[in-house]
Amino acid sequence: MLKEFKEFALKGSLLDIAVGFVMGAAFKSVVTSFTAGIVSPLIGLLFNSDLKDLKWIVRDGIANAEGVIEGTVAVLYGDFITNVIDFIIVAFVMFLIVKAVNKLKKEEEEEEAPAPPAGPSQEELLAEIRDLLAKK
Repeated sequence: MLKEFKEFALKGSLLDIAVGFVMGAAFKSVVTSFTAGIVSPLIGLLFNSDLKDLKWIVRDGIANAEGVIEGTVAVLYGDFITNVIDFIIVAFVMFLIVKAVNKLKKEEEEEEAPAPPAGPSQEELLAEIRDLLAKK
């Protein structure tokens, strides 16, 4: 059982998945930084605030003795929009990567495909059949 697991774990496809997972996680942090540092402030210009700070306050809180507001209920739609933008960017880039890899695999398969065996053409076969029928 251990031997089978070792063979499974060391297969190229599993290692490819692991590398892709690590690269995807690193890429996600780059996209999050891009969205938070560039996209959100630019979109926030339309709303005169940072996109992540946009929220709809359903119920205001009450200030306690220390001046801290408690009990505020808010819908953080700006944070949600930022995460949707992150998802769309990551999904689009992953789509492009998968499309490029599939194209490379297809080209490799076409190169590796053996040429059809050189044999008689259809016309030569038909002529041979005609000649055999003519002999009978």
